[in-house]
Amino acid sequence: MFSLSSMISLTTKPNPLSFHSSFTSPQLFNPKKPFKTPKNPTFRPSTIVSVLQWNRKPELSGETPRVVVITSGKGGVGKTTTTANVGLSLARLGFSVVAIDADVGLRNLDLLLGLENRVNYTAVEVLNGDCRLDQALIRDKRWSNFELLCISKPRSKLQLGFGGKALIWVVDALKARAEGCPDFIIIDCPAGIDAGFITAITPANEAVLVTTPDITSLRDADRVTGLLECDGIKDIKMVVNRVRTDLIRGEDMMSVLDVQEMLGLALLGVIPEDSEVIRSTNRGYPLVLNKPPTLAGLAFEQAAWRLVEQDSMKAVMIEEEPKKRGFFSFFGG
Repeated sequence: MFSLSSMISLTTKPNPLSFHSSFTSPQLFNPKKPFKTPKNPTFRPSTIVSVLQWNRKPELSGETPRVVVITSGKGGVGKTTTTANVGLSLARLGFSVVAIDADVGLRNLDLLLGLENRVNYTAVEVLNGDCRLDQALIRDKRWSNFELLCISKPRSKLQLGFGGKALIWVVDALKARAEGCPDFIIIDCPAGIDAGFITAITPANEAVLVTTPDITSLRDADRVTGLLECDGIKDIKMVVNRVRTDLIRGEDMMSVLDVQEMLGLALLGVIPEDSEVIRSTNRGYPLVLNKPPTLAGLAFEQAAWRLVEQDSMKAVMIEEEPKKRGFFSFFGG
């Protein structure tokens, strides 16, 4: 039987942060110290060689800044969770990141990051001339190359003039700031396909579509894909969230392969169902910062790795036992 951890760890370009604890001893990554074979009879030195060749920083692909909108159409599928974890993963990989919470009425990204008490100014006040852009940007104390920008304060009414052009001005201001242009500008898109959605996708040149393996989420995702393509965003990748292999084996949940065939999108990452998501949300401490890392946290890290290099996964069908009916699962390819 294939374990979930083994399936997640097999990716096209593995992330060195996601290796098993038995292979993360500092001596294994120090070329000045001789390699000592452990006494474990099942240990294979070839495994360590394959780990060492990926002990590198991912190569940034495309022109900077990469403006990425994270969207779904349907609410509650994990857009904000994906934004927080992928954004901090990019920062941990050494890239400068600005995350923009474009949800006007129901902003939550600051809560997931634990920065809610530090939001004094927003993008609306920058546009009104009440503060500077650097005053509205909140720098994360854990990773100084990660910054948060909120569009407006909760319960405040957004000006009728604030739309896609205003957000383009904000993005252009981030590109031209004195301290340098960020490598990534990630926009957390609000749910639905109304004016807030149109505003959020306007400055983006690539998109990450978050969906769950249920029919309502997939129908909304298919509709959003068409709207993104109509807006000129051709680079669209998909994150399948809250996957449960036990339900897939029992044919009570659509497989990742089914989802990919239905939407026809490149697969950026597969995030397993994880109870730690609720705990991390309530604590304002993203999953990718957990020690030891959780399966969902590792999956988010690997999705960030693929986003940097504009890479993708492939879903394939595997057979659990030769005489039994096959079930769909996911591997990197």
